[in-house]
Amino acid sequence: MRRDLADFWNLLWEAALGLTAAFALANLFAPPQDLPWKPLDLGRPIGTATAAQVDDFVVARTAAPEELKAVTDACIQLLREAGVLVERAEDRDDGGFCVVQGAVRLTGGAITPLAPGGLVMQCPMAVRYVIWDRQVLQPAAREVFGQSVARVDTYGSYACRRINGQAGASPQPSEHARANALDVAGVTLADGRKVSVLADWSGEGPAGVAGAEFLRQIRAGACRVFATVLSPEYNAAHRDHLHLDGAARGLCS
Repeated sequence: MRRDLADFWNLLWEAALGLTAAFALANLFAPPQDLPWKPLDLGRPIGTATAAQVDDFVVARTAAPEELKAVTDACIQLLREAGVLVERAEDRDDGGFCVVQGAVRLTGGAITPLAPGGLVMQCPMAVRYVIWDRQVLQPAAREVFGQSVARVDTYGSYACRRINGQAGASPQPSEHARANALDVAGVTLADGRKVSVLADWSGEGPAGVAGAEFLRQIRAGACRVFATVLSPEYNAAHRDHLHLDGAARGLCS
């Protein structure tokens, strides 16, 4: 019995040493964007832990005001260190589930402008947008069109409503009701051409096959950054935009 117990503890000790060694090696050699305990850096490529690193800035609705301020301030600082101009926006409470906390407004700097300007969104959502812009949107535009995106055309972020605008008590609130979503209608390229989800998703619109390829690239890349990404392939309600949000659930369609 004593021998069995000694062997058991030796096995546990060896396993602990192995895990410690594996952790040390990963910490030393693995890309930081693949390690959830590493801080987020908006200059790095998207990694397996990027979404989890963004989630560090998500604050529960029940969080104390002090926690909300501290986490939002840290999130804003991260954006500013990455060259993004951002300002704290007023939180809002329109009653019921329509509550926006940790609100910010992207005003310029090293990002692709959003149109219309002045959109308010939760700070982690703004971080997701910056990552998508730098690591997905602009690289896809250069690859497909040989030029950059000058502007992202949107249908907005905040809207006090339920999913698909449904009424009643059962349908769940939309992430738009928390300013935790962005609807992208298309983009305007540097040469003035437009690529529209409504017109170009099929590949038969003004942007041709290249437009459809580009839109699918930015949809696929968004699935690595945002929790939920919905396109015209999801349902008719999304025939004219890409819905991007930072919800706890996950869906890519």
